[in-house]
Amino acid sequence: MRFALLAVLAPLALSAQQPKALSLEDAITMAQHQGPLAQVARSTRDAARSRDHAFNARLLPQVMLAGNAANLNRGINPITLNDGSTKFVSQAQNQSSLGLSIAQKIPLTGGTLSIGSQVSRIDLFGDSTSKYWQTTPVFIGLQQDLFKPRTLVWDEKVEALSASVAEREYLEAKEDVAGNTAAAFFDLYAAQMSYDNALANTGVNDTLYTLNKGRYEVGKIGENDLLKSELALLRARASLDDAKLTRDRAEAALRRMINYPEPSLSIVTPDSIPTVDADPDVAIRMALKNSSIMEQNDLDNVSTRRRTTEAKLNNRFNATIAASIGFNQTAPVFGQAYQSPLGKQQLQVGVNMPMVQWGAGRADVEAAKADEIRVTANNKSRRDALVEDARFSVLQLQQAQRNVVLAAKADTVAGKQFEVAKNRYIIGKIAILDLYNAQSEKDAAVIARVQSLRTYWTAYYHLRRVTLYDFATKQEMSEVRDR
Repeated sequence: MRFALLAVLAPLALSAQQPKALSLEDAITMAQHQGPLAQVARSTRDAARSRDHAFNARLLPQVMLAGNAANLNRGINPITLNDGSTKFVSQAQNQSSLGLSIAQKIPLTGGTLSIGSQVSRIDLFGDSTSKYWQTTPVFIGLQQDLFKPRTLVWDEKVEALSASVAEREYLEAKEDVAGNTAAAFFDLYAAQMSYDNALANTGVNDTLYTLNKGRYEVGKIGENDLLKSELALLRARASLDDAKLTRDRAEAALRRMINYPEPSLSIVTPDSIPTVDADPDVAIRMALKNSSIMEQNDLDNVSTRRRTTEAKLNNRFNATIAASIGFNQTAPVFGQAYQSPLGKQQLQVGVNMPMVQWGAGRADVEAAKADEIRVTANNKSRRDALVEDARFSVLQLQQAQRNVVLAAKADTVAGKQFEVAKNRYIIGKIAILDLYNAQSEKDAAVIARVQSLRTYWTAYYHLRRVTLYDFATKQEMSEVRDR
């Protein structure tokens, strides 16, 4: 009874230990979640998101606390007297300060508006020690550039486009991972089929060689046919060794791509392919709408316009205004320094006007304009290439669908043809060269069928990558914020 129970449970335990066969969909899912290329793409996207978050956070009011704990100055310093003469006096003092401020960027103008409070203390050392407090209970300040490039406005445009480019590039990177995984998956499948086929060929050639040795001994075939049969067996064994090495290498490549943890790996190929009804016009429209190339074109245009604007404005008259208004007071006692504060105003206007630059300013503008022409031409070239890629990707996928059907039919016919040729050779109806020709056609048909599947799936994911559109479900791809 115990042995019977063990006989029942042993296969169940063995099957529980063995991982299930990996499908193409499983391999792509693993590659997109834990593969090294997906991790690189995800980290690049997360870094772009963090930079965008940091930029937008800095547009909000910034609260800052700053000060000097100690600023000690001891020495003999020159002091100018009322009559204009200079007297050298030994001085020793320490100044401490602390300030709290709130600063806000002004989006439309690029200036900075701030409000805050400050307090400072001066300690004088000498024959008699004294201290003074100076307070600014509240102040409001404004710093604004005039006739200069609005750096903040340009930064907002560039950052928004950069973030959008990063998100679209991440979606494209996921489809690149899917395409590369599909290629590696079918490379392994092709290697496995080649190995199985080489193993079968070795068995067939071994059987034929044994059969031909018997025929040669009774004089039914010549020595030349026997030698050909022996050579075919040796080549089949060598091909089997090569096929095993190729299969092991293809398996290692797939393991690395999907970061597969299990010790054994087996795959199961799709029973069928999805029939995708893709329209070239739709593909072009989706590519122009969703591709990161179009966003990158916009980013390049903004960057070149920015450089041109900066080159023009930096070589003209410009000014900077720094103004503040508030209250301040001083007293030897801290509490008294906040009593009856007096008004405090400050205004500073700085101007800058390039006079003689020996043509440097004009050259900067011409260089920026030349960059604009270059970027415009480059953007047009990339757009045209994108349209061309989208259109031909559809045509390539349609052709791949037809080739899969044709290759499957050819594989079936070649397999039946080889079986007929083998049986006819065994009964002595055909020559050995006819048998080997049929075997070669069978081998080529097997590989052609696998390659047609590989071409289809790589074309399928390339079309998705170019358009960021799923033609099977008729939906645009939306990226889920995974963590």
